Amino acid sequence: MPRRELRLNAFQMAAPSHNWAGLWRHPRDNQADYNQLSWWTDLAQTAERGFLDGLFIADVFGLYDVYAGNGDAALLAGAQAPNADPVLAVSAMAHVTRHLGFGITSNLTYDHPFQFARRFATLDHLTGGRLGWNIVTGYLDSGARGMGLPVSRDHDERYAAAEDFMTAVYKLWEGSWEDGAVLRDRAAGVFTRPDKVHRVVHDGPYYKVDARHLAEPSPQRTPVLYQAGTSERGVRFAGRHAESVFLNGPTKAAAAKVVRRVREAAREAGRDPYDVLTFLGATVIVAPTSAEARDLRDEYRSYLDASGQLALVSGWTGIDLSGLSLDDPLAFQRTNAIRSTVENLTRAERPTLVRDLLDFTPAGARAAVVVGSPVEVADELLSWVAEADVDGFNLVRTVMPESLDAVVNLLVPELQARGMFKTAYREGTLREKLFAGRGARLPDSHPGAGLRRRAR
Repeated sequence: MPRRELRLNAFQMAAPSHNWAGLWRHPRDNQADYNQLSWWTDLAQTAERGFLDGLFIADVFGLYDVYAGNGDAALLAGAQAPNADPVLAVSAMAHVTRHLGFGITSNLTYDHPFQFARRFATLDHLTGGRLGWNIVTGYLDSGARGMGLPVSRDHDERYAAAEDFMTAVYKLWEGSWEDGAVLRDRAAGVFTRPDKVHRVVHDGPYYKVDARHLAEPSPQRTPVLYQAGTSERGVRFAGRHAESVFLNGPTKAAAAKVVRRVREAAREAGRDPYDVLTFLGATVIVAPTSAEARDLRDEYRSYLDASGQLALVSGWTGIDLSGLSLDDPLAFQRTNAIRSTVENLTRAERPTLVRDLLDFTPAGARAAVVVGSPVEVADELLSWVAEADVDGFNLVRTVMPESLDAVVNLLVPELQARGMFKTAYREGTLREKLFAGRGARLPDSHPGAGLRRRAR
């Protein structure tokens, strides 16, 4: 494992509650203001003050309605409902920051490569090349029904469609416009040379394109590619496409297993295994002393909403938990939802009980929960890096803004003092910031680069 700089993202969502339902009710919490632009710009400025690599913005397309067969519990608790489009605040956040990256979750299943390519190229322009895309395919049947379909595509078919989508969108971003196509020559009256803008023809099993790409090449052309699925099929997809993988793992051994699989998949795809950064989800509660951190955890715990939390887990797993008692164990079922979550919760060393999902436990978090002083939290995070080979963490919000303020004011200085976290940003695009020595565009070893139009 090479020594590398620790990476940190603030893990956010345009909703009143994200991974911990009910915390919006806390008297010091402001998550109910998620639909105010100032909430996002303040958040971005705080993250950049702490030299965080980016905001990783989650999204889900649909309502969590597996629990009890309806979405009432999610709506009552504000459990990722309502939720807003994660794209629209990004240009405003970019305007008030200079370096912070933005990893936007966007579901390709209900989009089309032609319009999607223009939207994300535009954002890459407006952010100065600080854009990333978290590639997801969607798993909620409620979202499918909203789009006029009876159910979501089968799990593996979603990835087959994603492969087709990626080929089409690479052709648009990388292969339509040559470098040097845009002249902006006032004297000659030539903005773009038409002979350097090429028609893309893609006739795939799921998507068809016959057009020139509408946007001129952005700083990165293809945004930094994130991916969050760690099922067997998801890992193969990540090995081919992802530059950063977001994963959950309730133990270091479980996380290490996923990281090894992702790196091996990248190797099998002809890429360097360390061309893929791995980010582990982590709930961090840090305070000046260990006792104060534990007190905060206990305080936050009293605001968790049990039904809302079970609505989230039911949606993630595709298993209706409404008929189980607190001491019932979760049993494995093969579902069409997030298979890695089902595996982690039902095939752990100790059976996961329903009550485990309702507290700040690794089962409830689906990943690491770290509570303590700055020294204790830094020690624990770095032990995950050493034992699980992760590159960094997506820091799950609890009570906002104080949870992010504590990371920036307490944890980051401790990591900097150990030489494990940057004290200044690199210049350049998000890709150049994340990968030292790499250019702004996809490396030649990436499959998207194989569809690049070479300048004549």
